Amino acid sequence: MIAPGRRRGRPPAAESTAGDTRRRIVRAAIDLFAEKGFHGTGVAEIGERADVQRGALYYHIGSKEELLWQILRDYIALMLVEAEQIAEGADDPVTKLRTLIHSHVRLIIRHQREVTIQLRDVGALTGMRETELQDLRDRIQYCWQRVLDAGHAEGLLRTNDHVVTNGMLGMLNMVTFWYRPHGGHSPGEIAEILASTLLDGVVRATDRGMEG
Repeated sequence: MIAPGRRRGRPPAAESTAGDTRRRIVRAAIDLFAEKGFHGTGVAEIGERADVQRGALYYHIGSKEELLWQILRDYIALMLVEAEQIAEGADDPVTKLRTLIHSHVRLIIRHQREVTIQLRDVGALTGMRETELQDLRDRIQYCWQRVLDAGHAEGLLRTNDHVVTNGMLGMLNMVTFWYRPHGGHSPGEIAEILASTLLDGVVRATDRGMEG
């Protein structure tokens, strides 16, 4: 296995060309991994769909596992940035929880194929790639847990049990399996339906008037 960051083959003529080539490879890999699975996709297929020769392909990606790692890392890192901003903001915990739900739904719909790949193929990662990706996921969950902990401490939420945190995230992640662009609801509408349903279960009855 090629170590992360190591490159083989002939370097591109210009950085702009290298960037374009890499974007084509990533797009092709996302499509194929989502369609056929990581294990069902060959490196040659990625190169063919991206219109990149094998030597140049390995120069840009290093290995198929590294490509999977970078695809999953990039979208999870985006989710983490938003989750941290929300958790560290000045809103009350109930508002933060609603905002976290909206953010999560919006981003998993935007990155629907990447989420599908993660839920099915994340186990293909090994070593430090597996460890680092799990760390990113844990940090997202920690943002949610902080909000639930604060809401429970302030008497706004019935519970801060980690089972509820895990359940919320699991439910929201499953949206990627059934969401369709022309399914009758926009991402924002879906997020609000789920937010109202989830908050009904954890917000104390006397505080629901705060939700608008």
